[in-house]
Amino acid sequence: MRRLFHRKPQHTFSLSLLLKVLAWVPVLALMLAATLFFIDRWVSYQAKDQLYTEPQQVDNFDVAVVLGTSKYLGRILNEYYSHRMDAAIDLYNKGKVQHFLLSGDNAHRSYNEPWTMKRDLLKAQVPEEKIFLDYAGFRTLDSVVRAKEIFDTDNFLIISQKFHCERALFIANSHDINAKCFAVPGPTRHSGWKVRMREVFARAKAVLDIYITNTKPKFLGPKEPILSQLPEHIMDDSTNSGAITTND
Repeated sequence: MRRLFHRKPQHTFSLSLLLKVLAWVPVLALMLAATLFFIDRWVSYQAKDQLYTEPQQVDNFDVAVVLGTSKYLGRILNEYYSHRMDAAIDLYNKGKVQHFLLSGDNAHRSYNEPWTMKRDLLKAQVPEEKIFLDYAGFRTLDSVVRAKEIFDTDNFLIISQKFHCERALFIANSHDINAKCFAVPGPTRHSGWKVRMREVFARAKAVLDIYITNTKPKFLGPKEPILSQLPEHIMDDSTNSGAITTND
């Protein structure tokens, strides 16, 4: 007598597995959100004692690193850019910073963040010999690490918005770089919440770069110390006074 075997329909098994997987989706999403929130708050917390928000709070620095961004968004002036440049010029005029390292992307001939910043500083009467350019500041990690490894400065002021400052300082601290940051305002026309949301993921990426993948700047090479590039009369003044000065 032939025995008949009845198999369970394949689609029943697949549906059951799918339901089990779907049941875990909210849990995994909650865990991811909690992790991102923790990283975001951690990055902010570790930088809280290294931030300036008012010019009068700022100590004197030989070098300020201005982190680049695009000057225009379409045909509109980018307020992230204008606030950084206004702050840089104001700190220079107040004698808080002596030299600038302008770090940003140089993707192609028509997009050159360091040169754009330099042009605006020159218009504000900052002497050319006080301006240095880093064309390989593709990411914040590149800008911060290269300031020490290439330009040989280990005590500098970063200029950017607060959320960006916090991540830059997290990177600096993780690489044993002595830095502080002047936090400038963000846009006034809108909340900038999209940029802030991107920052949450950028901070998670920074943690991965430092603790998991040990990511290095895209380009490293021979040192180009800022002090050694200064004109002779400035170096003489620096030797005599212990600080870098110019005869402006």
